[in-house]
Amino acid sequence: MSKKIEDPLLAQAERLGAAALARGTMIATAESCTGGLVAGAITSIAGSSGWFERGFVTYSDLAKEQQLGVASSTIERFGAVSEETAKAMAQGAVRGSAAQWAVAVTGIAGPDGGSPDKPVGTVWFAWAGPDHLQALKRQFDGDRAAVRQASVQAALEGLIDRLA
Repeated sequence: MSKKIEDPLLAQAERLGAAALARGTMIATAESCTGGLVAGAITSIAGSSGWFERGFVTYSDLAKEQQLGVASSTIERFGAVSEETAKAMAQGAVRGSAAQWAVAVTGIAGPDGGSPDKPVGTVWFAWAGPDHLQALKRQFDGDRAAVRQASVQAALEGLIDRLA
């Protein structure tokens, strides 16, 4: 990543860290299409070990099932890129870690893999925390890198919003 592209993510990660520290909470990530980029942005911040517990990169359906406890029936019925799978991923990240909050990201970054129902750029996010579970679908434009970058930004923003 170039410095120009990286700076907004670092600023967001710093804001997230401040919010997490203020609440005394730990964060986990459950990532598919972003392949660890959310955790990478977070761990670019010195001292993030004080508020970031762990990241799960669950690119395959099997990884989602084994590492996060997503039911195979959920993936079969709704697809890996769905509200139901994103929520199950976020819940699994909290359950499988010492974190109180988690964000999950699952989507179609492209350039292939899209369908009329789920075109390239479709990304589902879910945030799980104490008495909180919410999902959001976004549609991003651009190439694979742009979709992944926008997804990282949205994931971080969502955590900041919920912790602020």
